[in-house]
Amino acid sequence: MTPAQATPKTKGLVLVFTGDGKGKTTAALGMVMRAVGHRFKVAVIQFIKGTMCTGEEETAKQLTPYIEWTTTGHGFTMGPWNRATPEEHHHAAQEALALAKTKVSSGEYRLVILDEVLGAVKAKLITNEQILALIQEKHPKVHLVLTGRGAAPEVVEAADLVTEMRMVKHAYENGVVAQKGVEF
Repeated sequence: MTPAQATPKTKGLVLVFTGDGKGKTTAALGMVMRAVGHRFKVAVIQFIKGTMCTGEEETAKQLTPYIEWTTTGHGFTMGPWNRATPEEHHHAAQEALALAKTKVSSGEYRLVILDEVLGAVKAKLITNEQILALIQEKHPKVHLVLTGRGAAPEVVEAADLVTEMRMVKHAYENGVVAQKGVEF
């Protein structure tokens, strides 16, 4: 084996955290902490989240200049908490996707997290084709993380690493609401 063959291959990876279980965003944010520990520049774009203040975002503010955090969307896209029209949701998701393209292709960031981007696909606010194009446009050194339920087979195929979180049990099933410090 020549020295060139013995050298491990490195590249910017595409990682997908999907499934109906809790922990997709948490896994992605664990990667943020690891990257910032190495002084890498990180961009986090949260799709659909709206204006809700989260503990993660408050922590990220303390890690400036390493983390650039953007929360987009109008919150829930259906149900009694929906506060926007389908057109407003679609427009916000497309704006977030345009921002993501800029971050992913610039080479300025080592890690880009697109939190709940797969939820935006599931809600038909963006398409799998747009996600696949984004993966193709990714700068070679950028690690790209996509989170959300229901990753399409073609997105799974395009990824380098896919982890599916499976719900076994959740307190919500017993009427316990989302709690500060656990869910947000």
